Amino acid sequence: MTFFITAAVSLLVFGSVVLVHELGHFLAARAAGIRVEEFSVGLGPRLWGFTGKSGTRYSLRLLPLGGYNLFNTPDAEELPDDAAQKKPLFPAAVQNLSFEDAPPQQRFFVTLAGAVMNFLLGAALMLALAISMPILGSNRVADFTENAASAAYLQAGDEILWVDGTRCRSSFSLLNSFDGTEKQHTLVISRGGQVMTLHGVTVAPQRDETGALKSPIDFRVVRVAKMPRAVLNQARDFFGFYSTMILRSFGELATGKTGVDQLTGPVGTVAVVRQAISYGWQDVVSLMALLTINIGIFNLLPIPALDGCKLLFLAFECLTGRTVPLRAQAVINTAGLLALMGLMLFVTMQDVIRIF
Repeated sequence: MTFFITAAVSLLVFGSVVLVHELGHFLAARAAGIRVEEFSVGLGPRLWGFTGKSGTRYSLRLLPLGGYNLFNTPDAEELPDDAAQKKPLFPAAVQNLSFEDAPPQQRFFVTLAGAVMNFLLGAALMLALAISMPILGSNRVADFTENAASAAYLQAGDEILWVDGTRCRSSFSLLNSFDGTEKQHTLVISRGGQVMTLHGVTVAPQRDETGALKSPIDFRVVRVAKMPRAVLNQARDFFGFYSTMILRSFGELATGKTGVDQLTGPVGTVAVVRQAISYGWQDVVSLMALLTINIGIFNLLPIPALDGCKLLFLAFECLTGRTVPLRAQAVINTAGLLALMGLMLFVTMQDVIRIF
């Protein structure tokens, strides 16, 4: 039973992340009046599908680890009557052109929309998590633990705005600004309506009798009512933390601080999904949010074959009016695709070795 639950939830997580990404491209293309021949969720053999009134084929395919939008130039006689008369969603759009024949600004918009939809899904999931929390904490000091080092610098009622250059809007961002070690920090606080900067503030962590970390700070924060502003601040801090963590991990990978052997692919992610299920639905939602934000950021990296590289080509065309030679684009993207496939194979093998 556990196997089937894990498989079902994994399909839901992967399928949702892929669906919103491809849906972003699709909706942007339709808004720009670009003809979409096929909208597919998944890769490989077609399991199910139908053809819409506009002539677009909608497909569900066997492997849920990808998807695509197929853009082709339609023949006039093949277009349904209502498709020829349908107006785009914004006036600058062309109508029923192939992707290549559309202006570069609109191709840029269509290419960017996939990642934007991933970010929107991540924001929605973060908002759902914030709403589900029984208690919300603020960035305002309530009181101090016994012999708290920070009591020499802070007062009850202080609102901590920044910690070492990191903006704090809720208890989540505040707690994640400290690493659980006793050291000095630079804090920007609001006290009695006056904003001030405190240098050399020592904040000590709380530990239990076994030495395990209970909290990275030695003071408690004020609880706040679950009002819209507090919920939005919590969701924004969730999103910011996840995005920063992902960007930092990509940076460490690019600089060699993290090796490719530390990467996790679909197989490893399924194992993480199984673990998240055991903790509860909030952890599954949190994992889905992490994945969709990760996919959005990854696709915007200037790596050949990814949307980020295509956006660079389109930005060049928008700014100069000249197209990067299609042959050069094809060579660059093909090389990138082969490299990504090789990396995916390596990561999958690593996942299998770790699990079995």
